[in-house]
Amino acid sequence: MLRVQGLEAGYGAAQVLFGVDLAVGDGEVVSLMGRNGMGKTTTVRAVMGLVPPTAGRIEVQGQDLTAAPPFRVAQAGLGLVPEGRQVFPTLTVDENLVATAASRHGQRRWTRETVYALFPRLAERKRHLGQHLSGGEQQMLAIGRALMTNPRLLVLDEATEGLAPLIRVEIWQCLAGLKAEGLAILVIDKHLDALLALADRHVVIEKGRVVWAGTSLAFREDSSIVERHLHV
Repeated sequence: MLRVQGLEAGYGAAQVLFGVDLAVGDGEVVSLMGRNGMGKTTTVRAVMGLVPPTAGRIEVQGQDLTAAPPFRVAQAGLGLVPEGRQVFPTLTVDENLVATAASRHGQRRWTRETVYALFPRLAERKRHLGQHLSGGEQQMLAIGRALMTNPRLLVLDEATEGLAPLIRVEIWQCLAGLKAEGLAILVIDKHLDALLALADRHVVIEKGRVVWAGTSLAFREDSSIVERHLHV
């Protein structure tokens, strides 16, 4: 599905990523972990074509998308749920969903009706403006908007950041359901227990370099990972 090899990227003269490798297989869930400021979001932005790589290779289904613009990446089947949600504030919920609708590659055909079935709360607020939604509702809308692109791979940057505990549970249940349907997912989040329960594999990044990669079982067996690479 997605293969990233030797990825280097940054902002101007400031290099952030130093040879990042990661891969997500068909139907697989992979987490990208690390402390704040270690390069997780930059990795996602480079994969999505929002930050130009300075070295390395990005492939989706064997297609080289290393220098591709964001619309090409989306056309290849990657749907982004960005950090901070970034819903269109002056569009209604319904209009937010229609704005990104595309018939592409997903395991199922996502429409407004299927998104509303996944998130009934959005159906109740479909005529409300994005700026009038709660944080949890905005995150549901951001996920629904990405699903409306009918992606092969769903990419979530800070999946449950700043959300109330009950809403977090709802989001994790949603992601588990998407995984059960066979959708590949790359997810960034700070809630380790939820990530270990959901993801098949984990990639830990520190100072722009991958310092550990493995399964949830291997993660749990190495108690030093959290202390060395994740605790502030």
